[in-house]
Amino acid sequence: MSLIATLSRLEAVRTGRAQAVATVRHRHLSERPLVLVPLTTAGEAGAPLGALVGTDRDAPRLLVVPQPRDRDLRFAFLAELADIVLPYVDAYAEVVEAAERSETDPESGKRVKVEVDLCADAPQLIVPSRTGIDFVRLLGRAMRFRRTAEQDPEAPHPAPPRVPLLGRWLTHFGERARVPGSSLLLALTDLLARHWATGQSSVEDQHLGALLAWIDPPGGESGDAAARRAELARDADGQLLCPPAGPATDPAFDNKLLAPAIERYDRARAALAASEDGLEADDRLGDLTAAEQEIRALVESRTRPTWDAVWRGLDLLRELPEGAHVADRWTRDRWSFTSHRDRISAGEPPQPRRDDAVTAANKLATREREQARLDAQEALDDPLVMAGRRLAGEAFAGEVTEVVMAYSEGRRPSPRPLVTVRTEDRPHLGERTKVYRSLGGKPQAAEFVGYDGPEGGDLLVLRIVDKMGRGKEPEEGSVPQKGDPVCFTLFEHDQRGGAKLPDPEETPWTHGGPPGEPDAVPLPEQPDPPTEEDTL
Repeated sequence: MSLIATLSRLEAVRTGRAQAVATVRHRHLSERPLVLVPLTTAGEAGAPLGALVGTDRDAPRLLVVPQPRDRDLRFAFLAELADIVLPYVDAYAEVVEAAERSETDPESGKRVKVEVDLCADAPQLIVPSRTGIDFVRLLGRAMRFRRTAEQDPEAPHPAPPRVPLLGRWLTHFGERARVPGSSLLLALTDLLARHWATGQSSVEDQHLGALLAWIDPPGGESGDAAARRAELARDADGQLLCPPAGPATDPAFDNKLLAPAIERYDRARAALAASEDGLEADDRLGDLTAAEQEIRALVESRTRPTWDAVWRGLDLLRELPEGAHVADRWTRDRWSFTSHRDRISAGEPPQPRRDDAVTAANKLATREREQARLDAQEALDDPLVMAGRRLAGEAFAGEVTEVVMAYSEGRRPSPRPLVTVRTEDRPHLGERTKVYRSLGGKPQAAEFVGYDGPEGGDLLVLRIVDKMGRGKEPEEGSVPQKGDPVCFTLFEHDQRGGAKLPDPEETPWTHGGPPGEPDAVPLPEQPDPPTEEDTL
């Protein structure tokens, strides 16, 4: 946690209200996000109990599993979910625009520009909390390998036709959520906590009701008191007034309301199966319908407050202006969405259960690179974030007091002006340390020469080394002038790619060996072959 975040939390405790730790919004928000509020059964990991899902805040779709232990009812729930999510995803997959991408020419081996289709926009899935992302990932893993009746007529529990396809998309959303800065799948609690600091712990911030109570307390009430009431207040029946943001349920709800309702549903279904004549069957069917409606009402009572809270949180976030680099990160999300769409359209098999060594290393390198890129871009977009980097000695800001033109040595001297900056910051600078400033959206590098005065003073001498044009004199505006405010960072603004990894066929024996070698370490099991249901 940065010093700015720590100070903001202390200030939140003192004032009783969350403090802003960002002046801009650092994530993309779609104009039409798909909100999913899931609910799971206690004691059974991944067993859905119900969900509210949709793009219309006033008209959500309620999905319920009256008996979560019934596999057929769970498949029916997943089929309903697929009927909502897949058309939403397909709507973005159909609208494309022309874009250029670098690819390796198979003949020359050089990188060339090729024109390809890029989806003009991408879907966005919003869940209440971080555990909702875990649930989406778990659903995707459980669904993408399911066999349908058409694929395998002898399958004991065939899945509805579009369930495996939904599993592949949910897996992609879950994997993309692990990439820092991605906005395809967002947890609202993490998103709010990134922009506001509360007077409670990061674990307590995962309770959406408590988090919103700190950010926007009702009626001028203290955030601490409002958050405590959101977490603990109960009605006359002992039920929480603000249910948790799912997918877990409250034990008092499970024991007092849900379990008896499911028992009544089971009895009504057993009685309907045992009925002998038509009149008795009609009565039993009415009892079963009433029991199912009771469970639906209970699920809605637990999910609707969270549904409303999610849209309230989105309203608060939309009040912040979007950061300058957010669009670039969203473009990378669009590329990711387009690539997965193309893989499905091409009939490629589902994502494997376990990645091979090369794929896993590439994913790890990508996440590390994107985390460094995100940290740099947030600091460049937001002066409040940059203040935290300055306090940590990773950046400094000040005013230019002197500019002395100098040139490099050699047959063709190049301009290397010396710039003296007065600053009150204390950056961690060493001899010839590279520093960077943003010039027209691109990083301009400089070298630390030394202090103008006593060691550790407030006058720093820097040598500008690039982005000044190719002429003998620097281009206009490429060198700061006396009196200009400047801000330099010790971290790079653009991240470089790492070393090229071998192809999977050239994997060394220590990491599984080339596929097909009998003496190699066993590779992860391969996915099922693609079928017609795996394509759009």
